[in-house]
Amino acid sequence: MLRNLPIDMKKIILLCLLFPLSLFAEDKKEEAEKSEKIEKIEKSAAEWKEILSKDEYYILREKGTERAFSGKYWKHKASGVYHCSACKLPLFSSTTKFKSGTGWPSFWIPIQKRYVAELSDTKFGWNRTEVLCARCDGHLGHVFNDGPRPTGLRYCINSASLTFVPLLEAADKKADKKEVSID
Repeated sequence: MLRNLPIDMKKIILLCLLFPLSLFAEDKKEEAEKSEKIEKIEKSAAEWKEILSKDEYYILREKGTERAFSGKYWKHKASGVYHCSACKLPLFSSTTKFKSGTGWPSFWIPIQKRYVAELSDTKFGWNRTEVLCARCDGHLGHVFNDGPRPTGLRYCINSASLTFVPLLEAADKKADKKEVSID
């Protein structure tokens, strides 16, 4: 029956059959990511003050904001990974950083969605979405719906909440975490 159909029709039928399978695979991938729990880090205010600089503490623990165009990463262009300054969780890749013109480092997607938490923020009469580190609940900045494709999001992040790890160093850290067995 299929032999008599034109090749384009066969492709359409094949896609119709395979598309639901791809959705199933994507659902499984999302389930696996969600099931990998992020272990929370909880410290007292005194403990955070011991390990964070004054600016880092103000932004990460007191939900402060650095002045626009004042942070060390707003026009930073090196390749690598931006980690949470408090707990070192990798949050954003330099490949998703873009020039937003706002004066803060901006990214269109985190390394993994589950690495950032989002909360409604209505301070100052604005309706915004606050972005937090999912591991230590440190305030990172805010996310807005005016970013570039493909997400349309702009994660506007305070430089003081980030620590940059250059690409080669980031790759070395990833390799160190993997176990190597030689038989």
